[in-house]
Amino acid sequence: MNVLNFNQAKEILLEYKIPFCKSYLAGSKKEALNFAKRTGHPLVLKISSPDILHKTDVGGVKIGIENERDLKRAFDEILFSLKEKKPKAKIEGMLIQKQIFGKEVVVGMKRDLAFGPVLMFGLGGIFVEVLKDVAFRVAPISKREALKMIREIKSFKVLKGFRGEKPVNVEKIAEIIVKVSKLSLKEEKIQEIDLNPIIVNEKEAQVVDARFLL
Repeated sequence: MNVLNFNQAKEILLEYKIPFCKSYLAGSKKEALNFAKRTGHPLVLKISSPDILHKTDVGGVKIGIENERDLKRAFDEILFSLKEKKPKAKIEGMLIQKQIFGKEVVVGMKRDLAFGPVLMFGLGGIFVEVLKDVAFRVAPISKREALKMIREIKSFKVLKGFRGEKPVNVEKIAEIIVKVSKLSLKEEKIQEIDLNPIIVNEKEAQVVDARFLL
């Protein structure tokens, strides 16, 4: 299977109006610094490579970048780490993003030979692999069904507000699930989708990392 590059993935997200955080694929440290000046801090810096599926495992992500000095250091540290752990990886550039705060969730899709597009939802980041607490549906799916899907996971209480925390906007998550459902039915060449993580808070939900497999 082929993995779409950042610009191709971003184009699909924009076409289907799936909210994607403000991002820029920098080809150099200078380009990253220019983006930071236009956007402000805090920022996240991560490697963009079709050969690296789990960026944190190879030291390919830096968060909480508060100033120009931090950005320069993060840029160099990621490249140094990759030389040690993934020296043969094809590098598209360095993805720089405005940091968004909230809970991490994941929305995915895998095309099944019998059922067609099967949608998945769960807590994002490493939790989806550790907890295995996910819900599934076969596309197409309505917003009402998407909301049921979200409430189905055992860890839903984390999203609805735990120990005084503000609840996240589950309506926005449901809208993303419905849009992924529509995308999956129309774009038959896409075999897998992994939107992980999606950062959601009380106001919004935005994709910060996307992977599409053809």
